[in-house]
Amino acid sequence: MNENNIQERVIKPRSGGLALCLLMLGILVSTGLFILGVISVAQETVVGIGVLLIVLGVIGWFLFPMLMAGLKIVKPNEARVLTLFGKYYGTIKESGFYYVNPFCTSFSPTYNMARAEAVRQAKEAEQQGRVAVVNVNAGKCISLKTQAFDNRRQKVNDVLGNPIIIGTVVIWRVADPTRAVFAVENYSEFLGIQADSTVRNIARLYPYDNFDDDGDDDSREKTLRGSAVEIAESMRQELQRSVESAGLVIEEVRITHLAYSEEIAAAMLQRQQAAAIIAARQKIVDGAVGMVKMAIDKLGEDEIVVLDEERKAAMVSNLLVVLCGNKDAQPVVNSGSIY
Repeated sequence: MNENNIQERVIKPRSGGLALCLLMLGILVSTGLFILGVISVAQETVVGIGVLLIVLGVIGWFLFPMLMAGLKIVKPNEARVLTLFGKYYGTIKESGFYYVNPFCTSFSPTYNMARAEAVRQAKEAEQQGRVAVVNVNAGKCISLKTQAFDNRRQKVNDVLGNPIIIGTVVIWRVADPTRAVFAVENYSEFLGIQADSTVRNIARLYPYDNFDDDGDDDSREKTLRGSAVEIAESMRQELQRSVESAGLVIEEVRITHLAYSEEIAAAMLQRQQAAAIIAARQKIVDGAVGMVKMAIDKLGEDEIVVLDEERKAAMVSNLLVVLCGNKDAQPVVNSGSIY
């Protein structure tokens, strides 16, 4: 088997409960043999057989506890990857109490990293002259549960070169524990590095926002703010291709934080406000022109007031001032003739 491409082999070991009962029985039998041997030697009846019984009892005391190392517990949604003398032995995926070869060891990068961190903390405490109480909480099983990785906020440049702050959360799980253990050094750290790289590579392909409102929704360019769901899906697909070799499955990527960087946030806010004001003014002017045209046409059709071109221009000017002004109009009553 090629060690660079180890294929997963799921095994179903023997029941651990039956093995435990047999091992306990072996210890009791060894104790009984030892007691009988001591009695035989003390009574000097059959010294040779007594010595043999003592030796068998002592061997049983060492042998059966050593064989108990083969008892393994697998919890729900967990897997145990086993190695035997440095070679891959098999993977247990079903929960239960099992008995395997006592020389098999469980391999878990999480446990190894936690143990190394505990040793480092103990050495630092020893150098500082204090007693360190360090617990290794990580188990030797590989978790198959769905997990959430909160990717740190990072500063990236969008397609226009504007610095932005973006943060994501990755929903993932281990699908192939064998590849997760043997293909990479630490699959959790591998996922974190690949997530940072993917977010940076995808975010720089899109602008933060689109300030041009022309065009319909289909032809409008995708933006990080307006198309967050589609861009997050692109991140998920790209990240899935990156971690496929580690036996990981990326279920979802969500953008949790998106903002301009501090050095340009104020300028971009002013730009957004200016764009909003221009858009609002454009709608107001369009509506005002339509209302003025409708008023003049209505007056002409009903022949309520007959206006020449000069009076129409004055009326249009006054109506536009009233309709497009920021403040309420203050009318002036003319008691004389309009001419």
